[in-house]
Amino acid sequence: MGNQPAIRLFQTVEHACGYWPDRLSRDLIIDPTDPYLSTLFARALAMGFRRSGGHVYRPYCSGCRACISVRVPAATFEPNRNQKRCLARNADLEVRHAPARRTAENFALYRRYLDTRHAGGGMDDPAPENFDAFLSCHWSPTEFMEFRLAGELVAVAVTDVVPDALSAVYTFYAPELAARSLGTYAILRQLQRAREEGRSHLYLGFWLEGHPKMAYKRAYRPMEFLDGAHWRPMP
Repeated sequence: MGNQPAIRLFQTVEHACGYWPDRLSRDLIIDPTDPYLSTLFARALAMGFRRSGGHVYRPYCSGCRACISVRVPAATFEPNRNQKRCLARNADLEVRHAPARRTAENFALYRRYLDTRHAGGGMDDPAPENFDAFLSCHWSPTEFMEFRLAGELVAVAVTDVVPDALSAVYTFYAPELAARSLGTYAILRQLQRAREEGRSHLYLGFWLEGHPKMAYKRAYRPMEFLDGAHWRPMP
């Protein structure tokens, strides 16, 4: 790796799995105090890590390898029929790029989204510090892609921006506009941005075969998965 700084890793203790309630999980985390973390981040994405708040992690569970890192090549992605309809359905939205910081406007939208989509799940009724700790940190190359309808903020795609790629971190949107498929639209616009800016991939985090909340990721094709050492085409 030449003169690139070494990556120091820590292993967490086992904790409840966020995907399968009957399993325990643990993560590998890059040293969050590493002064080179912002420099290492693009390299870490290519190694299957992703960011949550100030932590860059990937699952490292005993006896389970269900979490598969996936990404979409921006240059060769072609929207399918349903995705083209989604693009047309949301053609009236204005897209803006904003700094990754909490405002009264985006926090109100975030609360509405969680209170509707995750009621009783532990994420509803978030405090401002929950927003800050989850979506960005002082070193992260993060932007908020805002979607506005007649000037009103209706969706935010939290996007990590590195020199050769984008990483889709999280999307929240107006729950009453669910029929617009704004989560799908956000991914499509991030892919469009990656292509226009000459970035190679959009990272979509982890895919779990058979998990109902992860099935949507297979719709973005072609897709690549990390087999542990190499990125390969998803069958």
